[in-house]
Amino acid sequence: MKTIRVVLVDDHEVVRLGLMTLIDDQDDLQVVAEAGSTEEALAAVRDHQPHVVLMDIRLPGEGGIEATRKISERFPDSKVVILTSFADDQLVFDAIRAGAVGYVLKQVGNDEVLRAVRAAARGDSLLDPATTARVLGHVRHLDRQAEQDAFRMLSDRQVEVLVELAKGKSNSEIGLALNLSEKTVRNYVSAILQKLDLNNRVELATYAVEHRLFDHYGRQE
Repeated sequence: MKTIRVVLVDDHEVVRLGLMTLIDDQDDLQVVAEAGSTEEALAAVRDHQPHVVLMDIRLPGEGGIEATRKISERFPDSKVVILTSFADDQLVFDAIRAGAVGYVLKQVGNDEVLRAVRAAARGDSLLDPATTARVLGHVRHLDRQAEQDAFRMLSDRQVEVLVELAKGKSNSEIGLALNLSEKTVRNYVSAILQKLDLNNRVELATYAVEHRLFDHYGRQE
């Protein structure tokens, strides 16, 4: 059985002691180093090359988020699990962006902490169940925002033209639908191509579908 090496990072010695007792009592886990600051954490990971780093967000110095970012960049084989008392959505998002593979609240039971460590060592991600739904909701919101941003450079009228074009209509059909001359439609299409840096109508239609145009600006007929 491979022993999972763990580095504990928390500025409270009593917290580290409790975690060490918990982890070292497991046959497959071993605490190889402790750290109480960002600088100590980086040195411990460099020297011991752990499989998992249990990281508190609130650290002296640059803080746990920056420590997570540096560890993830410099020592990608050492997976960081955030262990904190703060159920703060923004901290969760910042930690994940910094490279953390797990986020566990200190208030959870010991089994959840151990599960997070083992999951990280396997290369899996694990969030505290209380935060998972909020994180997924935030990610979905960002996805929707990115889809809408794909058309942010277009005027309202240009979006209307693109909606009709993506339905497969010709310039004359678009003109009839929007009460525009065919020449005006051609001008709109040329402007849209230029703004979106695309080459032809096929690419425009594909772009519209890929970025879910109809979900935001109208349904396909």
